[in-house]
Amino acid sequence: MSAAEWKKRCEAEWTLQGAPLPDHLDWKSLYESKPLGRNLLKNPAPHGLSQDTPPPEPDLPQVPSRGPPRFQPDGDFSGWTTNTEVLPYDTSGIPAGAVVCEMPQYSWFSMEQLVDLKAEGLWEELLDDYQPEILVHDWYEETQLHESIYQLHVKLLAADKTTVISEHSVSPTEELSNYSHTWKEVSHVFSGYGPGVRYVHFLHRLKNKFMREFYPTLFTGSSVVVRLTRTSSKTSSKTSC
Repeated sequence: MSAAEWKKRCEAEWTLQGAPLPDHLDWKSLYESKPLGRNLLKNPAPHGLSQDTPPPEPDLPQVPSRGPPRFQPDGDFSGWTTNTEVLPYDTSGIPAGAVVCEMPQYSWFSMEQLVDLKAEGLWEELLDDYQPEILVHDWYEETQLHESIYQLHVKLLAADKTTVISEHSVSPTEELSNYSHTWKEVSHVFSGYGPGVRYVHFLHRLKNKFMREFYPTLFTGSSVVVRLTRTSSKTSSKTSC
């Protein structure tokens, strides 16, 4: 097909009516890359789990292994930049002079990705003038290891990768009184964020515990999706759950 025909095909199939459609773009390549509506994060489920299936129950051996401390979960984290922060023991609730045989030690395991929106097929006129919605989604395991086991930080960055145009953070508090052990959903929609966005920086942190055995907090279904809406450049929405 001709360049004009590829452009017309993209416009029809992606419902691009009303969005800027410059002729200089390689519409055939854009059609093949499908930048709109797909997950732009790599390896969204490193543990091989799905939010459609309940998270696995912890495997508790009858005899503790008492091996060396672990602070990082197992998984294939290719595509992610990871970091482990081991937290100091919390001795605030221990009376003076008390003898403590064992205490849990916690750690934060951080995973982040930087999404290059232009490299993924989005074009400057679309990002600056139309400002399509950018949807962020994540699911984490309700482990009840601690009252704080999950944090999410997402930033929309300019071309220099440092200027923050818009950002969203969430750090929920867990309910520890009832054991449910389900996946918990976190979501946010960026819209009406202004011109200049070129990157999305996605970072989440999950808390793990070591006490005789290692107890991780798992996640799955992480996503960054760009979609067109007729009100994208006129409204602003910041919601999470």
